[in-house]
Amino acid sequence: MATIDMITGDPAADEVRRRALRQMRTVAVSLLLFAAAVYAVTLGEDGFLGFVNAGAEASMVGAIADWFAVTALFRHPLGLPIPHTALIPKRKDQLGQGLQEFVGENFLHEDIIRERVLAAEPSLRVGRWLEDPDHARRVVDEAAVVVSAALRRVRDEHVESLVRDALVPRFHEEPIAPLLGSLLSETLHDNLHQGLVDLTLSELHDWLVDNPDTVIEVLGERAPWWTPPVLNDRVAARIHVELVRWVRDIRDDPRHQARQALDSMLEQLARDLLEDPETQERTERLKERLLDHPQVIASAVSLWNALRRALTTSLADPEGMVRSRALVELQSFARRLVAEKSLRDRLDGLGADAAVFAVERYGEEVTAVITHTIERWDGKEAARRIELHVGRDLQFIRINGTIVGGLVGVLIHTISVLVH
Repeated sequence: MATIDMITGDPAADEVRRRALRQMRTVAVSLLLFAAAVYAVTLGEDGFLGFVNAGAEASMVGAIADWFAVTALFRHPLGLPIPHTALIPKRKDQLGQGLQEFVGENFLHEDIIRERVLAAEPSLRVGRWLEDPDHARRVVDEAAVVVSAALRRVRDEHVESLVRDALVPRFHEEPIAPLLGSLLSETLHDNLHQGLVDLTLSELHDWLVDNPDTVIEVLGERAPWWTPPVLNDRVAARIHVELVRWVRDIRDDPRHQARQALDSMLEQLARDLLEDPETQERTERLKERLLDHPQVIASAVSLWNALRRALTTSLADPEGMVRSRALVELQSFARRLVAEKSLRDRLDGLGADAAVFAVERYGEEVTAVITHTIERWDGKEAARRIELHVGRDLQFIRINGTIVGGLVGVLIHTISVLVH
C-alpha cells in the first residue's frame, strides 16, 4: 500500500517538544552513567559499599531494560533486528485499528454522547449569546447574506424542473376535491372567510361610489336599442344608487340574507366536494386542465422571480422589514431560551437525539478515519512523530527503572547477607 508522510505540525511546538525530549533523555542517560560509575568504583567492596555496589548494578540493569523497552516501541535498539521491536513502524495498522475500536467503544457511546450534550446545556448558552443585540444582529446579517446567495443560485430552469417533474405529477396523482372540501369546511367552521368577504364588500362599495359614470356606462351598453338615451341614463343612475345601497347594507349587516345565502352556498359546495361523485369528478377534470395548461409552469416561474426579487431587495437593506423582523423574533426567542427551562430541556433533548442519531449512523465512518489515515502514514515517520509527542513522558519509565532497580538491588543484597 502506498504511504505518505505525516502532516507536519506546528514547527515551533515541535521544537519545544524536541527540546524537552532531549532533556529527559539526557537525565535518563546521566542516571545510567552515574550508576555505572558507582558500580565501577565500588566493585569488589564489602560492607556498606557492597550494598552501594549491588544497588548500582541493579540500577544499570533496570535502566538498560527500560531503555530497551522504550526504544523497542519506535525502532530497533542499536539497529539490531531483534524480534518484537520497532513495534509502531511494523504494527501501526493494527494500532490504528485498536485505536479506532477504543474511540468507538469508549467515546462514541449513546449514553456518553447524551450525557455530554445535556450537561453542556447548549440551548442556554445559545440563548445567552443571542441576548446580546450585536450577536443577534450578526446572526441575522450572516443569514441574510447566505439566503440571498442561495436565492440567486436558484435559476429559472430549476424552478421549472421542480414544477414540471415533481409538483405537477404529484398534483395529478393526489385527488384535490376532498382536500378542497375539507379546507373549505374548516374555513367556514372557523368563520375565516368573513374577513375576506368584508374586505371584498368594502372595496366593492368604495369602487361603486368612486366610479358612478363607469357603472352607468356599462349598464347603458346593455339597455335595449330602442329605448331613449335619457330614460336609459335615469334607469342606470337609479340602479347604481340601489346597487351602492345594497352593497352597503350587506357590508354593514353581518347577518344579511345575502351573507347567509353565500354561507349556505359554500357549505353545500364543501359537502359536494366531500361526498358528491359528480362534483368531485368535475373538480378533478378542472384540476387536470389547469395542470396541463402550459401557462402553469410559466406562471410558477414568474411568481418565484417576483418573490425572489422582493426577498433579495428586502434582505439587502439592513433596516428592511425582513431583517428587522428577523432580528426581533431572534431576540425574543433568545429571551425565551434563557427564561423557560422547559423549552431548553426540549431543545437540548432534541439536540442529544440528533447527536446520538449521527453517531449511530456515521460513527463508524468517523472512527474509520483513524485507521485509514494511519494506514497511509509512513511507518518510520509515524514512529518519529509519536515519539516526539509522548517520548518525554516515556523517559520517566527509564528514570523510574533506574531508581526502582537500585532499590530492589539493595533489598536483594540485604536478603542475601541476612541468609548467609
